[in-house]
Amino acid sequence: MDAVTYPNGKVSGYIMDNMIPLRIGNDEQPFASQFMVKWTPKLYILDPKGISHHEVQGFLPPDEFVPFLLLGQAKMAFNNDSLDDAVKIFEKLLMESPNSGSAPEAVYLRGVSEFKKSHEATPLIEVYRRLKFDYPHSSWAQRGFPYWNL
Repeated sequence: MDAVTYPNGKVSGYIMDNMIPLRIGNDEQPFASQFMVKWTPKLYILDPKGISHHEVQGFLPPDEFVPFLLLGQAKMAFNNDSLDDAVKIFEKLLMESPNSGSAPEAVYLRGVSEFKKSHEATPLIEVYRRLKFDYPHSSWAQRGFPYWNL
């Protein structure tokens, strides 16, 4: 990550503008134990209370790193019931990085956020359709299957 991802201008700019980065080695206690850091990199998106809302183990290239960060921020907003904020961040991720590995989960959770706001089934139906056509091989397409006949 130090040689490829972090030096990337888009990545470093996004981190500096939107995050408070913290590096913990797998031998730095008590945090390595608390967050089960057994191999690095292990990346977490934490809220101010230290609660993890999104994580990944292993290297992410620059074109996947910012979508990972956006998804983590959106999931934090979603988990805190800030659904309007979550939808905006999911939409930003999908507009800027529609082919990223984070995009299918963003489609799914964006639809769930819209459903939670409106209590209308339409966003869930759209989740399934979009996942089926845009991301048919993702695990998120399988998770959206129950919504196909709402």
